[in-house]
Amino acid sequence: MSFPLLTATAAVPAVGAVVTAAVPAARREAAKWLALAFSLATLALAAVQLARFDPDGSTFQLTESHAWIKDFGVRYDLGVDGIGVVLVALTALLVPFVMLAGWHDAEPLETAATDRRWRPTQGLFALILMVEAMVVISFEATDVFLFYVFFEAMLIPMYFLIGGFGDRTGDPADAGEAAARRSRAAVKFLLYNLAGGLVMLAAVVGLYAVTADQLGTGTFSLQEIVQARAAGKLQFATVTERALFLGFFFAFAVKAPLWPLHTWLPGAMGEATAPVAVLITAVVDKVGTFAMLRFCLQLFPGASKWATPVIIVLALVSILYGALLAVAQRDIKRLIAYASLSHFGFIILGVFAMTTQGQGGATLYMVNHGISTAALMLVAGFLITRRGSRLIADYGGVQKVAPVLAGTFLIGGLATLSLPGLAPFVSEFLVLVGTFTRYPVAGAIATVGIVLAALYVLVLYQRTMTGPVKEPVKGMPDLRVRELVVVTPLIALLLFLGVYPKPVTRILDPAVEHTMSQVRKTDPRPDVRVSTAEGAK
Repeated sequence: MSFPLLTATAAVPAVGAVVTAAVPAARREAAKWLALAFSLATLALAAVQLARFDPDGSTFQLTESHAWIKDFGVRYDLGVDGIGVVLVALTALLVPFVMLAGWHDAEPLETAATDRRWRPTQGLFALILMVEAMVVISFEATDVFLFYVFFEAMLIPMYFLIGGFGDRTGDPADAGEAAARRSRAAVKFLLYNLAGGLVMLAAVVGLYAVTADQLGTGTFSLQEIVQARAAGKLQFATVTERALFLGFFFAFAVKAPLWPLHTWLPGAMGEATAPVAVLITAVVDKVGTFAMLRFCLQLFPGASKWATPVIIVLALVSILYGALLAVAQRDIKRLIAYASLSHFGFIILGVFAMTTQGQGGATLYMVNHGISTAALMLVAGFLITRRGSRLIADYGGVQKVAPVLAGTFLIGGLATLSLPGLAPFVSEFLVLVGTFTRYPVAGAIATVGIVLAALYVLVLYQRTMTGPVKEPVKGMPDLRVRELVVVTPLIALLLFLGVYPKPVTRILDPAVEHTMSQVRKTDPRPDVRVSTAEGAK
């Protein structure tokens, strides 16, 4: 029996979470190093997955299959395609940086003269590891019910990370109001995502009922359902397929997030610490866009094509709405949150453009957005921790007192606006090209988001980093060694993938082609016009 690599990649952080939580309270430094060690072990296993994955091989590789709940056709089925294996690697890569960036986020905190609160280090790092385990297995699951279990379960540790370990910058006298804001943001995050999950659960049950009726035995296996449809053994009535698609898509659109189901995102990212905000938008939210490709398009290809025009409109609204609100923000973290809403609009636009370039750009965008947002948000978190404020107006002249911090902030911002030479440019360009070939009007509208991105990023940099040095900024220290260890690899990746994205696209492209074949879509033929004389020749 071969080594269960996929199970191990998810099990290591889960075990790490339990072990870290069990460390005595007085040994918080040991708990942090132990949690970091487990995250690095997960990264090593994810690297082995990448090394063993063959882009030219079968669609799902490193597969594992075991009976789980036999009476209901539920199996413990794991497998990774090119998209899944890359997103597992992205998750495993970012979590150690998230931990290092939040190294002191759970230290003893004095919120008022008579109010000393303890933020348990063991709890914070254990919750981060638990989120990592659940996200990893979500990217690996090929059984719909197994995926659903962890798709919902990851909400619980995220709820406590937002509400229990949220942002505490600002006036200590307002600690009570800040705690109420964190609680509201956490509850809103949980309720929105639980509502999406309940709708999806109804669709999952409906999918089982249809397979049981037509195949004789109900199944949740993605591969079995896709193969049965291809062989003509399983056919959905039009109304049934559309209803099931909407149930799945609603849950993924909440998680992604997509306008108008996005309203939990700014509050959650604003009230979370910067490392947890990275966990939300660079890791957890990717499960939504990934699931659109893996489940919506492959299980319900006809309904996906039916819903495409409406989804493209919603994606365009997300792009423009998110960018416009980012321009208007006074809060640094909420600005980055609305920028992420705009970027997710680009990802969903690429997915439903139904072209090879569009979907290839969307999958690459998931990776590049994770890296660029992590770089920008973590540097913003370092800045906010030094000043004790999230308001843009409280900064000015930072580049004169902390040039390295300002420089890394600028690179993260330029990556966010997709400057050529940095990784997000390649993916955004592919999304726009893929959209133009099939929906030229939508592609033209989406380009407005690029202009707005330049506006909100450059204005943010101007107001915080340039100009006269404000009094509270004087004496602000530059990035320390631990912070440089966090930021430097992310910036190096942004530069490398901006110049040479082939190592990633080589793995992603076969999975994209497989998805296109499942939807039975081909790229539009170019509209080549020739003169009469040239035609005669």
